[in-house]
Parts: sequence; structure tokens; C-alpha cells
Amino acid sequence: MELGHFIGAKRVAGTSGRTKEVFNPATGEVIGHVAMANEEELKAAVANSAHAQPAWAATNPQRRARVMMRFVDLLNRDMDKLAEALSKEHGKTIPDAKGDVIRGLEVAEFCIGAPQMLKGEYTDGAGPDIDMYSMRQPLGVVAGITPFNFPAMIPMWKFCTAIAAGNAFILKPSERNPTVPIMLAELMIEAGLPAGILNVVNGDKQVVDAILDDETIQAVGFVGSTPIAEYVYSRGTASGKRVQCFGGAKNHMIIMPDADMDQAVDALVGAGYGAAGERCMAISVAVPVGKETADKLIAKLAPRVEALKIAPYSAGNDVDFGPLISKEAMERIKGLVSSGVEEGANLVVDGRDFTLQGYENGNFMGGCLFDNVTKDMRIYKEEIFGPVLSVVRAESYEEALDLPMSHEYGNGTAIFTRDGDTARDFAARINIGMVGINVPIPVPLAYHSFGGWKRSGFGDLNQHGPDGFKFYTRTKTVTARWPSGVKEGAEMTIPTMG
Repeated sequence: MELGHFIGAKRVAGTSGRTKEVFNPATGEVIGHVAMANEEELKAAVANSAHAQPAWAATNPQRRARVMMRFVDLLNRDMDKLAEALSKEHGKTIPDAKGDVIRGLEVAEFCIGAPQMLKGEYTDGAGPDIDMYSMRQPLGVVAGITPFNFPAMIPMWKFCTAIAAGNAFILKPSERNPTVPIMLAELMIEAGLPAGILNVVNGDKQVVDAILDDETIQAVGFVGSTPIAEYVYSRGTASGKRVQCFGGAKNHMIIMPDADMDQAVDALVGAGYGAAGERCMAISVAVPVGKETADKLIAKLAPRVEALKIAPYSAGNDVDFGPLISKEAMERIKGLVSSGVEEGANLVVDGRDFTLQGYENGNFMGGCLFDNVTKDMRIYKEEIFGPVLSVVRAESYEEALDLPMSHEYGNGTAIFTRDGDTARDFAARINIGMVGINVPIPVPLAYHSFGGWKRSGFGDLNQHGPDGFKFYTRTKTVTARWPSGVKEGAEMTIPTMG
């Protein structure tokens, strides 16, 4: 497989002479090469988008929404094909890959309502013979830089909203799994999107910097690690762009003594180990309140972690999770696990030595479960992004609440309890962007907005939902006067509504 870019409604070869290998994470084999764009290639894509965007912006919102309507149909038609391609490059199970696509599809469904979301406001008779109204207009050419862990969902979160609002979009997906983003772009063209409104440019830091510095690109959305999110945000805003960046996470789940323990354990297994933990909303810290709660949790959780079925996606739909994205990621995660042992945490389940017969060169790692983790340990402070769950014991609700409150990340959190007062207090006081009550991964549905707090999010507006349309548009306010007669002479004082 030799993959270039997608510009002007067609696949084009890269011209920079630079490429990167694309791996099958289950086997470690090179399955292709993807082109790495340079600044000149990025500028060509931007020029293509800038040429196409005015006519698309002039297309009425209902007709733009019909493209999204058709796109949803095509996503459903090609669901199996998209999931297969995604699993091959990422390593996700087929059901999880379909979930990746469906979560993006839901945002496309929401964008069918773009005419409603783009309506302005109107005041009749704001003053003598004066009407006042506002309208939402697209920014022009915008861009998105998206991560490897959701190669379908996160690109769609960004480009569906931006395009429905009348913008042209430059997508820079992860070079680790570049196939699905180009497949999505082809489906958008099949759905009726004009050429140039969605261009896909593959690349690395060189093209990211070119995006951040390009004067034509008016806004940039990013999802990835916090250090890079900070870099993108600072450089993008310094260039005068509107920027939203979402970074790392350390998501806590508090288990109260009155919680349904079986339900809590099921939630932790899925939220902690699904997709090999490579989710920004994965639960990586469990906080049982009270010794009895903690002991029960470990007793029920340990055998479940030991029994997880780890295999390539091709092994069937009963696989729990597959390989990690790369050997480098696997070695980093194993190193963090070793640091936890060295710092005194109790490694109840050790998955570091897991091997899968026939897939010895794959990036497979078993689930790890720590008990007696403390706030000063690296495994607590850092985002691990792997199949590792840390149990931090708390003696009281207030002590448990303080853990996510005082952590530098604020992406998501959850509490499991049967007590409504506790749940309500938790939701009101917690300084985290997304909160689950007996829900382990509280990712909002498409018609609400997704975003973290603290060092998990940079920028004033969140992804998809109402915030998405606000981010990709700007408001123009018009004050109009249609006087019955024209007064002679100039008015030298500031107009008032009196």
C-alpha cells in the first residue's frame, strides 16, 4: 500500500520524497507507506480549499445538510469495510472499530440539523425604524489534526461540523493509521460534497507547523497528548487563529460503599481495558471508598483482568482487546508498570510478559492491575494510555473526591453509588469536564459538547454539539434602518436607541 494525500476530490501522490511506514500492530509487519507532506504540498491543498470554499458557503444550509444525510447512508453501507481497514491499522476489535465509526456517524447525523444550528437572532423595532439581526457565517478554510486512537470518530467530529457550517476543511490525520480518513473523504465526495471542501494531507510535525503558520487557515482543532496540545494552542493562537486543543487525561472512577459491586467491576473492566486502554476517556484510576469496598473490588476485579481475551481482531468478536499501536508505546507502558512496582505499588495482575503464539512480533500486552497506588507515584501522575488500572484506596468520600479534584488533568470522571445526594454533590463540585453517574465513560452524545478541563483542554469552546458550530462560525451583527423620510444634514453625535 502506497498512500499519498486526498486533494481536489482525488487521491494524489506525495511529492516531498518523504514517507513513513505503516504497520499492522498485531504482526509487526510493514503493510504500507504513507507520504509526508512538506509546506509546499500543504499550501497547494489550502489553495484548493480556498478556491472552493466561497461557493460552498453560498450554498444554503439545507443543501449542505443533505450532503451529510447522504454521507450517513454511505457510512452505514460501508461499515464493515471501514471497520476492517481501521482494525488492520489500529488493532481494535471489529465491534470496537464499528463503534469508532458510529460515534462519528452520530455527529454527521447531528449536522443534518445545521440549518437550525446556524440560525441567527432578530430584534424588530430595536429603535425608531431600526431592526437588528445577527447571522452566523463560516470562517473560511479551517483544519484539524487528529490522533491515532480514533481514526474515524475524531476526524468526523471535526470535519462534519465545520463543513456543515460552510467551511472548507484540511484534515491532517495520524500517520500511523491513515487509510480510513481518506476513505471517509471519498465517501463525502460520493455524498455530493464539492471538490476541495475536504482535503486530507498526511504528514508529521513539518506539516503541522505549516498548518499553524498558514495565514489562510482560520481555525485549528487538535486532539492528542497535552504537551503537543499546548504547543499547537500556543503557536496557533500566536498566529491569530481560533484554536481548540484536547490533551491527556487521568480519569478517576469513585466506587462508594453502597455501589452495586458487580456493576462497578463490569464498568471498570470495559472502561479500563477496552481498546487496550488507548482512549482519552478510559478509566485508569479506581477509587474505592473504605477498606471493605476496596477489598471486595480487588477480589472481584483481579480474576476478570486475568481472564481477558487478548488477540488480533481477526480472531473473532469475543476478543476483549488487541495490540497496542506500536512497539514504542508498548515499551513505554511496560516501563511505567515497572516504575509502579519500584515505587511500592502492589501489582496484583502483571500482563507485561504476555505473548500470543503466532504473533510474537505483535504489540500485545496483558492487562495490569495495581493496588495501593499513591498520589506521588508516576503511574498515578502520568497518562499511561495502555491496559493498566490503578486502585487508589480512600478512607472517605471527601478524600476520594480530592483525588480527581487535585489532579492536573480534568477530562472525565465517574462515580458509582446508589445515593442520589452523593451523586448530586459529586456532579456539582467536581472540576472535571465530563462526569458519569453510574456511567464509566461519560462521552456526551453528538448533540451535547465534548471537552475536558484543566490541562486536558485548551480553548474556550468544545467539540461537536452546539459548541462545534460556534467554533466554526463567527457572528456578524447588522443594524438596519429603513426611515420613511431622509433627514437633512449629518448627525455628529453617536447614535442611540432613545
